[in-house]
Amino acid sequence: MSPRGVATPDIRERLFAAAERVVERDGPGALTSRSVTAEADCAKGLLHAHFAGFDAFVAELCLDRFARTAARAQALSGLAGEGTVARNLDAVVLALFDSGGAALSGLALSRAAATRRIRTALEGGAPGFTAIQEAITGYLEDEQKLGRVAETIDPDTVALAVVGTAHHLLMTGGPDAPDPRPVMRRLVAALVER
Repeated sequence: MSPRGVATPDIRERLFAAAERVVERDGPGALTSRSVTAEADCAKGLLHAHFAGFDAFVAELCLDRFARTAARAQALSGLAGEGTVARNLDAVVLALFDSGGAALSGLALSRAAATRRIRTALEGGAPGFTAIQEAITGYLEDEQKLGRVAETIDPDTVALAVVGTAHHLLMTGGPDAPDPRPVMRRLVAALVER
């Protein structure tokens, strides 16, 4: 455990990673500020020293993971012409399900204050599902220009279907739900393969 008064490097990420481990291992009901700090092996008050309460922590965790996936989606444009279209899309979409994504989404939805914070941040321009959808649309348009995606495919519709399905699976999945990754892989393949 870090001694009192000693700076803890990368504390946000350390706490976020600890929260993901708790959720993956024990489910969203086990996530508390105490379980997070215990998992991160840091002082109990550290979470509250860096976040305006537990709901703020949960909201920031979800927003951080959305931003990471959005950044990954924006990098798709650099992959046009490389690998396969389905595999490139899978890498982005399946990232939403990493680190207990469904459980974290469920946790955020169960905490009204966290949900409000997330909604306000997204409405204010924080990257989320819309940014991911726009990046997928742009990537598919690039692949169409290269002839790797059929001209008959509407990139906007495919992006909406992929992101909408991922959103649905995240919001309705629970600890006992089947792994959503195979469904997403089949959907992506059905939508983009020639």
